[in-house]
Amino acid sequence: QVQLVESGGGLVQAGGSLRLSCAASSSTFNLNTLGWYRQAPGKQRELVAVITSRGSTNYADSVKGRFTISRDNAKNTVSLQMNSLKPGDTASYYCYLQTRFRSDYWGQGTQVTVSS
Repeated sequence: QVQLVESGGGLVQAGGSLRLSCAASSSTFNLNTLGWYRQAPGKQRELVAVITSRGSTNYADSVKGRFTISRDNAKNTVSLQMNSLKPGDTASYYCYLQTRFRSDYWGQGTQVTVSS
């Protein structure tokens, strides 16, 4: 069983930055696809960014150029650097891990609130 623990959420003014981190208990972390999703009140959960085991990344159009996903296989962590934050980025952010056998795991979520 994989456990994911997020940290780094909080309240920030528009234009500010936050860095989210997620620590995973996976023993095969380097083989996993990792990502961040978010869900705002009344909306569906949406993909924010994903990074494959090979380091390829993909971003939602709404965050391209502002957010950067990265992984540290030595520390079993995945991070999301969020710059130029907007009120529309306000949501609960969830860490995501997919194993090579296509099993999905989620963190408990961390709240990001961007004030105008």
